[in-house]
Amino acid sequence: MTASRLQRLNDAGVSFWLDGVSRFLLRSGALAALVRDWRVSGVTTNPALFRQAVAAGHSYTAQLRTLAARGATVGEAVWKLAGHDLRWVCDVLLPLHLAHYGSTGLVSVDIDPRLADDAATTVERARRLWREIDRPNLLIKIPATDPGLQAISDCLAEGIGVNATSVFSAERYQQVADAHLAGLELAARAGRPLADLHCIASFQVNPIDRAVDPLLDEIGTEAARDLRGKAALTVARLVLARHRRTYEGAAWQRFARLGARRQQLLWAATTVHDPVYRDTHYADGLFVPGTASAMPEQLLWAVADHGGIQRVREEETESEAMRTLGSLTGLGIGLDDITRRLEGDARKASTATWHQLLDAVATSLDEARV
Repeated sequence: MTASRLQRLNDAGVSFWLDGVSRFLLRSGALAALVRDWRVSGVTTNPALFRQAVAAGHSYTAQLRTLAARGATVGEAVWKLAGHDLRWVCDVLLPLHLAHYGSTGLVSVDIDPRLADDAATTVERARRLWREIDRPNLLIKIPATDPGLQAISDCLAEGIGVNATSVFSAERYQQVADAHLAGLELAARAGRPLADLHCIASFQVNPIDRAVDPLLDEIGTEAARDLRGKAALTVARLVLARHRRTYEGAAWQRFARLGARRQQLLWAATTVHDPVYRDTHYADGLFVPGTASAMPEQLLWAVADHGGIQRVREEETESEAMRTLGSLTGLGIGLDDITRRLEGDARKASTATWHQLLDAVATSLDEARV
């Protein structure tokens, strides 16, 4: 297994992000090796993996003992543990970020998902994290809820990098793109250099097929079976079309002349949910120049070993996506209702994961006091 496939795709404009990082990866030098040798050019944190690392390993023991001795609360401990790792991750990616004039080498971090309905508190929390981590390649994850859209614009207005998450539809993506432009407008009025502002939009891929495939199985016809595994890529390509039109339009050109960077699409949740599918099914289907794919290490190795290198051509896929969408509608499957439900499910899952992280840190703090 070599990184030659990754390099060819990278040279064609496709970027790779690592989904999830731990102190073990940092301390062992594995993350640095992934950046140096395996074309990884971004990192997104994963609270579930962070919880596992805190609960199961020894990488955090010494810091937990110090925090316990100081009487730290669970919330303070999470802040300190994550902050230590974040600065380290940002520093590993910072040379790449600087070498490419800020266009890559970004690190995306979660904040408390329970704030998703409170724009003002989300911005305050993002502001605090941005100030304390103090790295130019940091991005704050903000769920693309209705209040989150306002928080995205307000953060960008203050010069805070943003990753808009939990995007499941082309319509929601358009709102995220509009929030980006609104944030740039506010930043420009405040006299901020627009070239320093980074905005990512994370489209969640596999949850759509997780929801649609069982419905197709219930229908059971040959036409339905032929559509299995296609709904997610269909919506992704409609998102891609919205992105292209937004950032080729007149409204964007004004910001481009001021030095602004385009919002980048990040394909997230790209692991397959059904063993019938090729393990690189979603990754292969979204190798689009100018976009990035976030994936765990195992999927990165799979792409390097046997991933397809045929790049998706945007012009050829929107019409195909519309035909597939029409076929799904003809079978009585309404993607609008499904994607709205997925937004709510994602919020519930994120909140549950956050509570599990807090519980794991609380347990580790108690053990450190013994």
